[in-house]
Amino acid sequence: MRILIINGPNLNMVGIREKNIYGEKTYDDLCRLVSEKAAALGFESEIYQSNHEGDLVDKIQSAYTDFDGIIINAGAYTHTSIAILDALKAVSKPAVEVHLSDINSREDFRKLSYVGMYAEKTIAGKGFDGYIEALEYFKGK
Repeated sequence: MRILIINGPNLNMVGIREKNIYGEKTYDDLCRLVSEKAAALGFESEIYQSNHEGDLVDKIQSAYTDFDGIIINAGAYTHTSIAILDALKAVSKPAVEVHLSDINSREDFRKLSYVGMYAEKTIAGKGFDGYIEALEYFKGK
């Protein structure tokens, strides 16, 4: 199984920004953890991060032929991007939405998730472990 892990805007700043919310571990730490867990589960994986909505849409579209499932943390685009929702619908691959923080206990605008309108499962508030849970979800499919 090939899994695409997509991270949206500002995820590359994890470990630098708002440590009280996102912690001190870095984006490189996240990528290493996710890659190692995917390999241990027998998955091929690719991790992709962009701060640009169109790049994220393009990458999701690549999943149509190249991947079996998607794990996506669309960052702030979670709450604003119908384009990302439409791309997920277009490729019609199983998807799990992940958020490091608990978006439902934060500002009201974070409670709307366009990605969640498509995703089979949403995991929020578990930090890096949310990505591990998402990988394990795919293993159980």
